[in-house]
Amino acid sequence: MLTALRNVWRRLRAWRRIRFTAGGILFSAGSLAIGFAAVNTGNNLLHLLFGAMLGFITLSGWLSERVLRQLEIRRRTPRGVTVDKPLRITYNVTNRKRWFPTLAVDLIETGLPEPAFIGRIGAGESVVVGSKNQFVQRGVFPLETLTLSTSFPFGLFTKERDVPLPGELVIWPRSDRRVRLSAPPGGRGRPQFSDSSEGAPSARGEYRGLREYRVGDDPRDIHWRTTAKLGTPVTREYDYEANETIRICLDTRGEPGLPAEAVIEVAAAVAARAYRRGRRFGLTTCTSELEPGGGSGQFERVLDLLARVDFDPSAPRLVPPIDPMRCVLVSLSVEQRGSYGAYIIPAGGPAE
Repeated sequence: MLTALRNVWRRLRAWRRIRFTAGGILFSAGSLAIGFAAVNTGNNLLHLLFGAMLGFITLSGWLSERVLRQLEIRRRTPRGVTVDKPLRITYNVTNRKRWFPTLAVDLIETGLPEPAFIGRIGAGESVVVGSKNQFVQRGVFPLETLTLSTSFPFGLFTKERDVPLPGELVIWPRSDRRVRLSAPPGGRGRPQFSDSSEGAPSARGEYRGLREYRVGDDPRDIHWRTTAKLGTPVTREYDYEANETIRICLDTRGEPGLPAEAVIEVAAAVAARAYRRGRRFGLTTCTSELEPGGGSGQFERVLDLLARVDFDPSAPRLVPPIDPMRCVLVSLSVEQRGSYGAYIIPAGGPAE
């Protein structure tokens, strides 16, 4: 019984809500005072004034009700927006009334600070209005109910009406971090970003130039002619990010917080680099996998997935779809880094 009453109250509250303004409270209190004086004194002028004030309140309620009725609203949101970037939500509002215009209406999204405002829509006309908001954290923000609010015509009270309008805002992580891939020691640092079959060897990457030999470099990469000329070991250097496909493996086992958010931003930055260089790239997490692809559509799909990622210490173990030596590991932990072709382990904390 109690649940049924709550549901009825919720429906009634969603249908209409009235909240008196400071001016409305004073006007209503003055009306009651004049009415009380009119009854006690029998003064016809006070009776006339009391009736006029009640009519003023009634007219205000009727006009505000007409303003909120017969509005058709369509919301348009961007595909996604990056953290700290302005986000504009637009509304296409059509007034379906035959004679009466709609005036001074706020469109309020629950949980968002900035409303959109409608100045005037004539009968049968449409208008596009919008609001700008900004998010400081990535994620998915659900949109369920749009509230129409007006204090038209006299500002005595604010009348509100809820309109079910489901949707969501996808807030992408930053992808502008400066990242540098590291390779495990011991000569295993040639990650192979190829889309070839599981057991097939793949190219080392684009040739970048020569550099001094370092401990752990593959002896097969030594440039013997230059070595003999200079008298010191010189090796060839390859851009191992420049191969056909980059597989990003994001380990989401860990506690949520600033370090976890930094890891997600790093994964987004690796995808952004691959996109800018025209490479194919894919993303694997502990609970989901996005097949490799290219172009802006693939980059947006990666950002969408990263916006929805949750860190959880009890998440399943990360299982790369191919040989880990051909993947890029992005993780909070150093335990698995030696098994991957390249890795990035942020120091933690907020974005630089």
